[in-house]
Amino acid sequence: MGSSTSSAKAFTPHDHSRCAGTTLARAEAVAAEKGARLTPVRKRALEILLEEHRAMGAYEVLDRLAEDGFGKQPPVAYRALEFLVEHGLAHRVRRLNAFAACMSPGEEHAPVFLICRNCGEVAEAGPEEGAEEVRHALQGAAERLNFHVERATVEALGLCPNCAAEEAQ
Repeated sequence: MGSSTSSAKAFTPHDHSRCAGTTLARAEAVAAEKGARLTPVRKRALEILLEEHRAMGAYEVLDRLAEDGFGKQPPVAYRALEFLVEHGLAHRVRRLNAFAACMSPGEEHAPVFLICRNCGEVAEAGPEEGAEEVRHALQGAAERLNFHVERATVEALGLCPNCAAEEAQ
């Protein structure tokens, strides 16, 4: 399931409604291919993550789920988010202790996150933005040390174009 558009849209003008809808449709197809059940609470949790290009904490997702009638107990959100991460439909952004929708569901990749320290927007860089080169560099460094990488997520903290422009003024 390739994506013909950039996955790091958070920092560029785009039709977010279309972006979220396309990503949700791909996620539903990926779940179906894997035989994984995207229950109403799991689907709603993913929709919540897709509403904005930023990472959200589990309690923020829980509050939104509760507003929609899915219950107020923390396991409701944690189980849904755990399912989404386990099936490659969302990522855990450890620096923020939060979760972000995967913008390339179904594609083999090691996430590279660009996190704006000012506004909190998160972009998941994809092949178009050089994420593969980052992954290959990490793999090369690991091989030189005879280290076997089992899982990697790169998280870079900085300023998005809008916040950088504001700070420059």
